[in-house]
Amino acid sequence: MNKVTKQQQAEAGWQTLTELGPFDFCPVRTTLNVLGGKWKLLILSNLFSGARRYGELRRLLPEITEKMLIQELRELELDGVVARTVYQQVPPRVEYTLTEQGQQVEPLLGALVKWGEGYLLRDGRTRPNCPS
Repeated sequence: MNKVTKQQQAEAGWQTLTELGPFDFCPVRTTLNVLGGKWKLLILSNLFSGARRYGELRRLLPEITEKMLIQELRELELDGVVARTVYQQVPPRVEYTLTEQGQQVEPLLGALVKWGEGYLLRDGRTRPNCPS
């Protein structure tokens, strides 16, 4: 079973078009195709500090199901944002790291964090306790 990401589907569709329409090649849509969803930015935020094993990511994101974490990691890998390294040892060890493309997301996520903090503090509210 070869899984194809949303962005790979979009790029394959572009190949069949003789002329791109105004919404066919949209950077916002591309960003959402690659990074959108509930979990991908949270996964990436945990990889900014360095390589993580699957079990570490699972512990850092207790709300995500195993199936969804695996699916999101595979999509990020297929889109070239995350690299997966398998070490041939017993027991097998797998690590996930950011690619160069993935590292470019860090300043974007920083801007989103800053916006979120401002939103939480709107109208003079006090800062809630937040683990991250």
